[in-house]
Amino acid sequence: MSAARPPSARVVLVTGAAGGIGSAVARVFAAQGHAVAITDRSPEGLAALTQELERTAADVLAISGDLTDLEFAESVIRRTAACFGRIDVVVNNAAARDLGTMREITPAEWDRMIRLCLTAPAFLARWAAEEMTSGGVIVNIGSMMARQAHGVSPAYVSCKGALESLTYDLAALYGPAGIRVVNVAPGAIDTAMSRFHTADGRSNGRGDDPVRKFSESMTMLGRWGRPDEVAQAVAWIASDQASYLTGTTLVLDGGWSRMHLPPELTEAVLPDAARAPDCLAAGERG
Repeated sequence: MSAARPPSARVVLVTGAAGGIGSAVARVFAAQGHAVAITDRSPEGLAALTQELERTAADVLAISGDLTDLEFAESVIRRTAACFGRIDVVVNNAAARDLGTMREITPAEWDRMIRLCLTAPAFLARWAAEEMTSGGVIVNIGSMMARQAHGVSPAYVSCKGALESLTYDLAALYGPAGIRVVNVAPGAIDTAMSRFHTADGRSNGRGDDPVRKFSESMTMLGRWGRPDEVAQAVAWIASDQASYLTGTTLVLDGGWSRMHLPPELTEAVLPDAARAPDCLAAGERG
């Protein structure tokens, strides 16, 4: 670790940091000069990220383990605070998602999902609040799936819906102590988890995945989001620029949740309605 951090530097804990959104969040905070504690159940992934971040002279603490073990989860908080002297920001990002309906899921699978995606974030927030010496920020990474059903991930969807409600309750509890709590609900983000749960991800990358094609058509921007786009939003939420933001959800879904029809169906209703204006098609953006 570097010898000293600038006075404005914060101590940030990111869970599920070995890949996807989590690693992007860690990179953004490290690039801003903050001390970063990262945890994941993949020691190899953490080692690779640690080496990357340390090349930028970032202060990094890597802790490998399984957050469904609440004793380990608490140790992550205590070790981070012991290493850096306090905790200022927690990003509850760790999650998993299995495909399967309520007809198929076992009680054991259900319990593990609840423990990872809901119980661990709840208690990490509680323990982190105890280490936040002068206010702080807790960012829960939820999902637009909390509000839009498709019948194939009941435990995950339940957790994300509950995590959103928990965000509001924690914000009410900890607000008087100067701790802000915000939920971020990404849509289709280009991560390994998202790619695995598409038809293409399960068929050796054919390149003609109908699930991805449909989801892209349902975003107003016509594409999946990038992990770094979520990370930049999380960093802004944790900054002083968002000092009056708490007890709410920031939806980052490219407009999907407000999209009624994909462009091809819109055009069926009103031909040419979904076509880009000539000036945009020609690249004349003024």
